[in-house]
Amino acid sequence: MPSRYALISFDVEEYDMPLEYNVPITPQQQLTVGKAGLDAVLEVLTTVQVPTTLFTTAHFANHYAATMQQAAMQHEIASHTYYHSNYITEHLLSSKLALQAITGTPVTGLRMPRLKQIPMQHVIAAGYGYDASINPTWLPGRYNHLHLPRTHYMQHGMLRIPASVSPLVRFPLFWLSFKNLPFTLYYHMLLAALRKDGVVSLYFHPWEFTAIQQYATPKYTRNPCGQQLLHKLHMLLHKLKQDAECITMCNYTQHITK
Repeated sequence: MPSRYALISFDVEEYDMPLEYNVPITPQQQLTVGKAGLDAVLEVLTTVQVPTTLFTTAHFANHYAATMQQAAMQHEIASHTYYHSNYITEHLLSSKLALQAITGTPVTGLRMPRLKQIPMQHVIAAGYGYDASINPTWLPGRYNHLHLPRTHYMQHGMLRIPASVSPLVRFPLFWLSFKNLPFTLYYHMLLAALRKDGVVSLYFHPWEFTAIQQYATPKYTRNPCGQQLLHKLHMLLHKLKQDAECITMCNYTQHITK
């Protein structure tokens, strides 16, 4: 078995980020932007032949059931709860059941929107096998998780799979870093994490990979986007296939719990 793994995931959701910055966007536009991005990303994933985990809101999946059914044939479908900006505890179970009904596949993973922290007892009660809602770094104005493990760990009986950060300084390797850093620098830090930990867990959003310049969110959240970022994603996946085995999070949990 290869000793290094790459876990690529996408938060498949309605594009509601503009609302955080008081930029108007209708509910239908949120869904349309998310779907355009997902279509573009799935095409790249098919070309490069990389399986991923798609953390999907049930609201999105309800609108694009056929696409999610097709995606489930190659990728893991996991829960991103029911709505991206509206959460109650009951959504843990209802989103899981909705996604399973749509795709016909088991849903074992959860990532909370915006990495919201909730009691792990609720996650266990809803029947999940792992949670991927941790970024073990400090993000000003969002969270400070510098005290948490950099790699998978158990919390109150729940397996937690953190997003990857660089060794030592814990620079986050998430979507904003991929988008804004030069590719060579980003991949250098990624390789350092891969060599130290034997695994990298990276997450993105499909809406990043379509044209979102018209929405006046901060520049660092929207540029580059579209074809320019798709090209960068293609480069990333191509290089990762040479340095690690790309697998879904569900498959990874099977390796580490043997």
